[in-house]
Amino acid sequence: MNTFDLIPDLKVGHIVEVSGTSIRVELSGDVTELTRTYEGRVYPIGQIGSIVKVHFGRRLVFGFVTLLRMRSEELLETTKPIPPDADQRLMEVELFAEGVWNAAEQKLRFVRGVTTYPLPRQSVHLLTREETTQIYSAAEGQNNDGDYSPLVPFAHYVGADNAVCRANVDKMLGMHCAVLGSTGSGKSGAVAALLHSMLEHIPEPETVCHPRIIVIDPHGEYGQAFKDRAIVYRAYDPLGNEETTGSPISLPYWLMSADEFRTLVIGKTEQEATSQNNIVYKAITYARMVAANLVNPSPTAHGGAAPADGLDHDVPRPKEGVTFEQLIEFDHDKPRPFSLQEFYNHIFYLQAARVQGGSLQSVTASDFANKFKSILDKLSVFKRDPRIRFMMQEWNDESPSLEHIIAQLVGQIQGEGGVDQDIRILDISGLPNEVAGPLTAMLARLLFQYKIYQTTDERKRDPVVLVCEEAHRYVPDRGEAEYAAAQTAIRRIAREGRKYGIGLMLVSQRPADVESTVISQCGTWLVLRLTNAADQQHVSRFLPDGLSGMTKALPNLAQQEAIFVGEGASMPARVRIRDLAQNQLPKSETAKFAKGWILDRLTEHEIAEIANRMAGN
Repeated sequence: MNTFDLIPDLKVGHIVEVSGTSIRVELSGDVTELTRTYEGRVYPIGQIGSIVKVHFGRRLVFGFVTLLRMRSEELLETTKPIPPDADQRLMEVELFAEGVWNAAEQKLRFVRGVTTYPLPRQSVHLLTREETTQIYSAAEGQNNDGDYSPLVPFAHYVGADNAVCRANVDKMLGMHCAVLGSTGSGKSGAVAALLHSMLEHIPEPETVCHPRIIVIDPHGEYGQAFKDRAIVYRAYDPLGNEETTGSPISLPYWLMSADEFRTLVIGKTEQEATSQNNIVYKAITYARMVAANLVNPSPTAHGGAAPADGLDHDVPRPKEGVTFEQLIEFDHDKPRPFSLQEFYNHIFYLQAARVQGGSLQSVTASDFANKFKSILDKLSVFKRDPRIRFMMQEWNDESPSLEHIIAQLVGQIQGEGGVDQDIRILDISGLPNEVAGPLTAMLARLLFQYKIYQTTDERKRDPVVLVCEEAHRYVPDRGEAEYAAAQTAIRRIAREGRKYGIGLMLVSQRPADVESTVISQCGTWLVLRLTNAADQQHVSRFLPDGLSGMTKALPNLAQQEAIFVGEGASMPARVRIRDLAQNQLPKSETAKFAKGWILDRLTEHEIAEIANRMAGN
């Protein structure tokens, strides 16, 4: 029997209704079991997510099974009387593609979408394993039209005789992607499998793939998964033991835009008055101008002579040889270095000053307390906080340059044996939310600006992917002040990143909590088991290909199973993520309570050691 022939033994029913791309099929009376046997193989009938076909001579239409129900249930829902013979079984199918089988070339011409719709009474058939494999390989072939292969194998199609599933990384990352799944569904393992597959991929014969991938890791779990091929930057290490140490990273405060720095030093609990915002903006602009040698430094004591040029005493005045036009054109948001001490001096000795008798004197204590004190107090708290020392070290002439900071993230770094460390993992476990938000914003905006200032040729040679693990933490679907800057930065990458060669991979266990604007920009979805009804409903709103019905299968997916849909998928499918060796998996083990409870309790001496670490002794 030839592939895609009409096989009477695999007929399961006939169409009773066609509504757009959705059809309803009445199962034949001889379908009494969940399976059908053909040529020694057993084929399941009506499994959610399985593929069926409708014949039009040589043309075929393919659809996914999305729902099974009894006719009596449908009548019950519409409050119609149920006749005694209403025991038909109905199968709902979502049409997604059509094709023509060329028997001479043994090749399927596959086209996404449906142009020819079937008619009621036409028969519906199951696919053989060979036919299912042909569909997937034809779809992947159609998805690859370049002189190199962007198709990266990372999973197997469920129910297709273990056919390999390959993602088109050009489309998947160029149009952004989301990896979603409840805790314990294998989400981190799926991300690791995708990244390992990208590292192992050979786009052209005798070439090596060197991806530029930056992972924001809030739990410190990805470092052990990539060992030789990744460098782990650890922002804060409260323990200082071998398991948690990473390379130090330089992400200084001056990389922040004025708005990000304002978010950090004013914070969500302080009075966010316009006057306080202006205080920060003025001080940052002035401090950056001082570092750029455009203006003289602020005074370092009260009592100096007040300016006599009629302008406010705290406005920038050009140094000799500098024009006012240069100051007006100065952009305070560009990543230019500035001194925290200068920032402090401008607020304390200029903005918090008043003109008295021709000299600058301090404002009254009550004015200082109302307007300036909280900003300077917050700044001093951050300077003393060991968790963010990597950000708040005072800038000087020996501080790392912008070039060095960007090279940490996307430049070539080789480890032992000359192996390229292509993945850069920023471990931010232990950082407070009020810092994690601005830090993520700073990193996302820095990457975006870096891409904007590249030439077209440079962008072609340097595509970058930003992986946001626990994305609901940085771009939540709510408007808290500490996340505002991160939301703005990541939203911009989501909207415009593909034009500049920067892709986004959002990873979350709570898709309903991720900002809708960002998650709706994702063109590819890898959705593992989701047990929360709100999350399932949220995913169904954004799921491409008109396949929101597939979300019905999400609560029952097995470990490592996922629904793979969108631009990067050759066609919507249920897949099983590839297995990884233990040393390739992220460190995300669930605590073993029963095992732990049979072990000896910690002694008082061990508890004392932990307490000392907590207290910083």
